[in-house]
Amino acid sequence: MVQAGALGAELDELLRVVRRRSPASVLAWLGGRIGADVAWVGRAGSVDAATPGFPPGIARVLPQHTGPLAGGGLVAATTHLNGREVRLEAFGGRAPRPVLVTAASAPLPRDWVVLASHAGGLLELLDRAGAADEDAHGYEAKSRQLRFAVLTALMSGDVTLARRMTTGDVPPLLGAERIRVHLLHCTPADRDRLARTYLDPAGYHGAALMVHCPAFKEHLICPIAEDAEPVGRLRQGEVLRRLVRENPGYALGVSRPHPLAATADAYGEALHALTVARNSPDRLAVYRGRPSLVQVLDRRPAAAWASAFLEPLAAVPKPTVDITRLAVTFPRAAVARLLQISRTTVAAHCRRAEEALGADLGDVRTRAALDLALSLTAVHPGPADDRRPAPTLPELLRTVPAVSWAESFVGPLRGSRHGDLHRTAEAWIGAGTDARAAAERLGLSRNTVRARLRAAERLLNRDLLTTGSGIHDLVHALEVTGGQRARPAAESDHRARWPGGRVAS
Repeated sequence: MVQAGALGAELDELLRVVRRRSPASVLAWLGGRIGADVAWVGRAGSVDAATPGFPPGIARVLPQHTGPLAGGGLVAATTHLNGREVRLEAFGGRAPRPVLVTAASAPLPRDWVVLASHAGGLLELLDRAGAADEDAHGYEAKSRQLRFAVLTALMSGDVTLARRMTTGDVPPLLGAERIRVHLLHCTPADRDRLARTYLDPAGYHGAALMVHCPAFKEHLICPIAEDAEPVGRLRQGEVLRRLVRENPGYALGVSRPHPLAATADAYGEALHALTVARNSPDRLAVYRGRPSLVQVLDRRPAAAWASAFLEPLAAVPKPTVDITRLAVTFPRAAVARLLQISRTTVAAHCRRAEEALGADLGDVRTRAALDLALSLTAVHPGPADDRRPAPTLPELLRTVPAVSWAESFVGPLRGSRHGDLHRTAEAWIGAGTDARAAAERLGLSRNTVRARLRAAERLLNRDLLTTGSGIHDLVHALEVTGGQRARPAAESDHRARWPGGRVAS
């Protein structure tokens, strides 16, 4: 029997055991103290945990005895089973209630009954805490899915759909006229923690969203309202900048302000800016790049060419076009993760598009042309002007806007200071974006080629190596200024392999 005044010490010890948050540890400690076998019957009516010696015969018949207690009809009961005195006590105020069961060879002294009651109460609190954790994790998972769905709608330019998804509790971001996308590079574990840390009660992040990029596990996509209250904007943007200052492994790319419906354009800029940021001392960059070719071409001839180029794709399913649109820009594995499909499925859709076009998408120049056509149809939807014949792509690239754009685009790579970067970029594109083949052409090491391409990324404000989303502008610019023609490249793990060819390394 517990000595007078010793119960307090036992309870202190019990609390130390409970802090381990292990019901089995609590039951083992309690059974050792009171000299009994102990079991914890959960709300579902089954034994969730028990001491190793708990009699199986008693465990089998427990449901017959725990029912009235779990339902709230009784608080405690004592019975005899298999020659043991079995005491049952229910805990909690909401049915079904968990039940603590002790089986001893003799009736338990009062002090031990009190100790068992304290242990049962603490186990019930642990049970509730565990359920609360599960509920919290479930809420976080659902809110994370909703944030991704909202971002997906915004990336497609459908602000109305994004609002419908959040009916009843529209986040402040969806009321903004203009936004900047901040793209944070951090560890996957950190992006989980950051998204939780800055989560508001509604499941958003104030005048911003923090969305896990499904394609690149180190990226946290953060669209922030540009026209929010000044204090709010400072807080959201400054939090991300402070995180970069305090964490050497972080980097942040920031877009220019864009209308909410142009979130995809803002994301593209942030992606390019992040590439520059990762190669700069302060690991922070705001997009300062030149416009893409899509933005400068004359609308009517560009739309006519794009419509004619894409006409064969009218015969393939829309999912094939959508998947190919992503796969000509991003690595196949990233597309598969984004869409939650297999790489084999991505490859099958790409082969279907390739067969319809009669083109070898293993050729980076062909991929660049397809990407340009798809981008033009997104910018200029609707039927093209059929009164004039559609120009060819070489004709389109010889127009004044295209030539002016190309000269400006590659300008930073020219001159005495950066001539080696221009030659390297030409060789790399000429080798189908295979760094090893380019190195052989130049008589350099593969690492030197990649280092020069990283330097070119900073000057061009384009991502060439991480996701490859800036390669196609470089292809067109070099085609205009130097007539470079790319060949299918050699095998590489960095970019998706296309049938009949390879891509960037």
